[in-house]
Amino acid sequence: MGVERLDIAGAAHRELAGNVAHLHPEQAMFEAMIAGWCGQQSARLLSVITIGQRESVLRRFAHFTGTWPWQWTPGDVEDWASALRSGPSPCSHATLRYYQNSVAMFLSYVTDRRYGWSEECLQRFGTHPVQICHEWNTARHSADHEGRPQVRPFTRVELQKFFDFADEQVERADRLGRKGSVAAFRDATLFKVIYAYGLRRNEAAMLDVADFTRNPKAPEFGRFGACNVRYGKAMRGSPPRRRTVLTVMGWSVEVLTEYLEHIRPRYTPGSRPALWPTERGGRIRAAYIDTRFAQYRDELGLPAELHPHCLRHSYVTHLIEDGFDAFFVQQQVGHRWGSTTALYTGVSGDHKNQMLRRALDAGLAAGPIVDGSGSGSGDGLDRQDGDR
Repeated sequence: MGVERLDIAGAAHRELAGNVAHLHPEQAMFEAMIAGWCGQQSARLLSVITIGQRESVLRRFAHFTGTWPWQWTPGDVEDWASALRSGPSPCSHATLRYYQNSVAMFLSYVTDRRYGWSEECLQRFGTHPVQICHEWNTARHSADHEGRPQVRPFTRVELQKFFDFADEQVERADRLGRKGSVAAFRDATLFKVIYAYGLRRNEAAMLDVADFTRNPKAPEFGRFGACNVRYGKAMRGSPPRRRTVLTVMGWSVEVLTEYLEHIRPRYTPGSRPALWPTERGGRIRAAYIDTRFAQYRDELGLPAELHPHCLRHSYVTHLIEDGFDAFFVQQQVGHRWGSTTALYTGVSGDHKNQMLRRALDAGLAAGPIVDGSGSGSGDGLDRQDGDR
């Protein structure tokens, strides 16, 4: 029994023009498939950026194979994976898995009979697309964390060095009579806020002045007692997630106060709400944060694996090191699972630390194995000497 073709977003009959003879029918079919897939994803409320990235991956795969989707084979996936993982700049495990998943999702769409693409291909080309991605030729998600092992938090010395250098750029621009001192001050404050509130790049870039509010439980921070993040990382077509990050680093209040009172007004923002305005009246973007960060990092000679997200890693690590509760830190950074927060830091989990402290305290309470003279009542050291 066949599956009824539905009049839904992405259906073949909605993308293919009827009674039109194409000069290149294969190319026309491929473009219609992509347009339908994009429409189907839009109906699921996926972001334009996500849809565009997946389309780009699919076109790369098609270019690599030199064939059309109804001609693809499992061997094409294996050959592509080998090519991506070889050469001077091999892609990471997570990137490879993302590429393969994009191809697999496209093929799941075009082989779903409700959309009618298989029937159209069979009628026009005598064959139809099949799912070529399976568990034997694709990368598996077998680890909790697939990030590059080189990526790590800043040490406290590196972090202070980075912030000092950012401040020096303001003084340097003033000394040389350059107008870039205002932008340098803004950027130095931006990096400090990313760290002080554990923000992602886009979360920081999208902040407005009004996103900082009072916390009645911490009146000493005034109007900067909390940061309301409105553009948190979205999940599976959902709108951006919101969260409130409580201020825990008192120095950040002084930094923000100075910036808002003396620096931001020099951009003459008027009624525009952006916390980080540009000279042209817009707001800075995540790509700008990457570029400026890389410039400072490279001029300082810091390791190339450090990037803006490492400031967020550092926030988690340093709070845990300073004794903050792990669940509090998890809520601050907006992680759904504590295991995700744990991956951001090299500090042991709370349970492991409790076991370690209990064992150390028990050992100290029992006293030393030998007395100070070396002739103590315990026999542990004596046995070790005898064994030698």
